[in-house]
Amino acid sequence: MSNRFKPKFNIKKGDSVVVIAGDDKDPKKARKVLDVFPDESRVLVEGVNIISKHTKPSAKNTQGGIVKKEAKIHISNVMLFDAKTGAGSKVKRTRENGKLVRVAKKSGEAIK
Repeated sequence: MSNRFKPKFNIKKGDSVVVIAGDDKDPKKARKVLDVFPDESRVLVEGVNIISKHTKPSAKNTQGGIVKKEAKIHISNVMLFDAKTGAGSKVKRTRENGKLVRVAKKSGEAIK
């Protein structure tokens, strides 16, 4: 992706989101964002898209074997969780005291 037009996303590390598409779809269960990859348009969400990674024995991991870990999912498959309504919500940005604040469209609450 070129640096000329850098994408802007409303999802940040540490946010609560709901998965709205895919095998782990659950529109009512809030999950935590572990990391955001804006260049790839992907996010790492806790407990979603679990993969089995086969690892060789090494100095760090003398046992080796199969490790279960989360994999990235596309950012379009998640939606910010609105605690007031208990579901996902679209987000708009507004200025308050000169700062951009994310506001949930369903309830009108500011997202912390």
